[in-house]
Amino acid sequence: MTERTATCRCGQLTAACTGEPVRVSVCHCLECQKRSGSAFAVQARWPHEQVSLVGTFHEWTRVGESGKPATFRFCPTCGATLTFASASMPDLTAVPVGAFADPAFPPPRFSVYETRMHPWTCVSGDEIEHWD
Repeated sequence: MTERTATCRCGQLTAACTGEPVRVSVCHCLECQKRSGSAFAVQARWPHEQVSLVGTFHEWTRVGESGKPATFRFCPTCGATLTFASASMPDLTAVPVGAFADPAFPPPRFSVYETRMHPWTCVSGDEIEHWD
């Protein structure tokens, strides 16, 4: 079975993800833009039981554009968000794809909150579902 390991920037916090992600998506919402420091964020999701965190983390919860709460787990040393879970997808843990530092990571299949998409960005691919 496939196991991928994501790390925060300083390496103190790791997330071991077992199996293939059930969803890989690009999000253009304004809060994901803030979280990622980019014009969009890319994340992969696994069932909670397939993600194991090792290291010290802090949690922070906020209500998203969906109107549902999301809880973020981040490294207290470097501040990098390593996982998050949202009530909009209650059984899944999301991990930012960049935390895997793997250019061969599976591509996204969904692009969401496209009404917030910067006009100069483009998410392409024959199998991507585009959602507003």
